[in-house]
Order: sequence, then structure tokens, then C-alpha cells
Amino acid sequence: MHIYKVGGAVRDRLLGRPVSDIDWLVVGATAEEMHAKGYRPVGADFPVFLHPTTGEEYALARTERKSGRGYGGFTFHASPDVTLEQDLIRRDLTINAMAEDEHGTVYDPYHGQADLEQRILRHVSAAFAEDPLRVLRVARFAARYAPLGFQVADETLALMRQIAESGELQALTAERSWKEIERALMESQPQVFIQVLRSCGALRELMPELEHGADTTMALQRAAQHQQPLAVRWACLLRALEPAAIKALNQRFKVPRECQELALLVAEWAPLADDALQLAPAKLLEMLQKFDVYRRPQRFEDFLAACQMAVSVGYPQAAYLRGAATAARAVDAQALMRSGLTGQGLGEALKDARLKALEAYKGD
Repeated sequence: MHIYKVGGAVRDRLLGRPVSDIDWLVVGATAEEMHAKGYRPVGADFPVFLHPTTGEEYALARTERKSGRGYGGFTFHASPDVTLEQDLIRRDLTINAMAEDEHGTVYDPYHGQADLEQRILRHVSAAFAEDPLRVLRVARFAARYAPLGFQVADETLALMRQIAESGELQALTAERSWKEIERALMESQPQVFIQVLRSCGALRELMPELEHGADTTMALQRAAQHQQPLAVRWACLLRALEPAAIKALNQRFKVPRECQELALLVAEWAPLADDALQLAPAKLLEMLQKFDVYRRPQRFEDFLAACQMAVSVGYPQAAYLRGAATAARAVDAQALMRSGLTGQGLGEALKDARLKALEAYKGD
């Protein structure tokens, strides 16, 4: 029984990057032996166990073969006879197919260290094409390591194009696809994720709405540079689309509600925000009411951030709209209630008072 660190922990240590999660691989053991040593089994697809004290995951070495469509269409075989090399060859990229033993010795049968040095994202074997999720994963790694100069190998890009043309991407579940998209959007250069998907034909299959029309990757890049949250980045990416297209994308990937809402609001209201200084008080109030700036101020801030990311110069409209929101919020609803107003009458009085506040604000 031999235990190795594998995958990202080895890769990132060699790159000098922080190592957060560690994946452990056990070679030469049976499930019964793991039980006997106090490891607790988890998962039904293949033998994975939790360490009795650390709680970290330890997987038995395994092989796999394609048995169906999509990410889950595989049959796994775990056995003490499966070698380290056999386990590593089923992995996606050479830089993820290295192992390290307890003495710090690196096992690198597929030349991952050479590809690290050459800054290349290269598939391990032809079996790469059997898993369509790897198209998204490679594009995500390209986004993560773009600051270090990494590029996708031509032959790997060709395999990714082959997967896109096969229709296998359509077999991916919404949850698995969104998980990769979400992680990619939060990388330091998320625009690279979109560019790689476009270059291999996968964007046309997964997000055809983004294939043509205005290029929003610069806005997405700025959002990453300013460390904006996920909802802002998603809204920046979809800003140029029609509401129907945004709704289709949101539904296709079961996007979180916060991201859905902001993307639609940005598409609808960003053009008016760009002309904020010319908006009539009534239109300003309509915008503020739509965003519910009284109870959900952060959503309006996220909206302004998404608008700001679309331009490479200053965006004075943001400060102007913040001031308008402050003026509208300053109206004392409690005073109106103390005067005896309730229900519809209170709502109309609040609206009138806020409109007067915005008229005074525009007059400053």
C-alpha cells in the first residue's frame, strides 16, 4: 500500500503557488484494507475514503472506460493491481498527472514538469476526448494560468474541437457546466476562458448567444481586475444580449438567482445609466424603484459596478446615481406614517416626496 499526493497539489507546489486542497491516491490497497485502517467510505461511483483523523479524501487507484454519454458516462475499476501510471494516464492534463510520495519524490510518467516549464496545457492521452467536461476544465485552467504565460497545446485544442463537433457537450448537466463556468469567471483572467471556448467551437455549442455580436470580454477582464463578485462578472459578460437571450442562458445553466437578476437589470437599465446626467427626475425615480435601493442597496452598487466595467475611462454617472439614491433614501417614511398615511396613500406620498427630492438633487 503506497500513498501519494496527486494532481493540483503537486502542480501548484512546483509552480510555487499556494496549495489549498490536497488529493490523495492509494495504490495497492483494497476497500477492506481501508476499512480496517479506520478510513470511512464516501461516494458510490468509485472507492473514496475519508481519513480517520484529518477527514481528507483518499481515492483508490482506478482505471476507467467510456460506457455512455457525457461527464458521467464511465465505468470505473478499482483494484490493488492498478498501478500509479495506469491511474495517472486517465487524468486530463500532463500538469495534473503527477504524483508525489511521502519523501517528496515526484513521479512524472507523462512529462508534466516539462510542460510546466514550457507553459503548455497538454492532454495526457487520447482518452481525453471521452470526457466533454474537460473542454470547460482546460479553458478554465487557461484562464487561471494565463498570467504565467500558459497556452493550450495545438493538439489539445484540436481534441477539444473534436468534442465540440461531436455533440457530447450537450450531454453535460447544467449543474456541472455552471460549476466550471462559475469557477472560470472568478479566475484572474476570465476572458481567456471565453476566448478558448470560442477558438475550439465550444462557445457556439454551449453559449451560442455569445458567439456573435458585441465583444464583452474586455468588460469581464476589467471586472476581474477590480475583483468584482460573480454576479457582476456574469452581468458584464451578458450585457450586450437581449433579455430573451439572457433568460435562455440563465435557464440553461440554472444560474443562481442573484446572477440572473443582475444580468437582466444591467441589460435593461445600463443604457439609461450611461445617460444618467440627462435623465428626467421621474425616470431616475423609476430606476431607483426598480432596483429597490431602499431595501437592497448592494444590488444597485453591483449594477453601477457592472456599468463602470464596460468603459475604459472614468464613469461619473456612478457617483451621480449614488447621490440620487441617497437623496431618495433621505425621505422620511416614518414622518409620513406619523401623519396618518397608510396603504396606497402612503405609497403615493412617498413617491411624490422622493420625486421632489430628486428634482431638488438635479437642481443642485
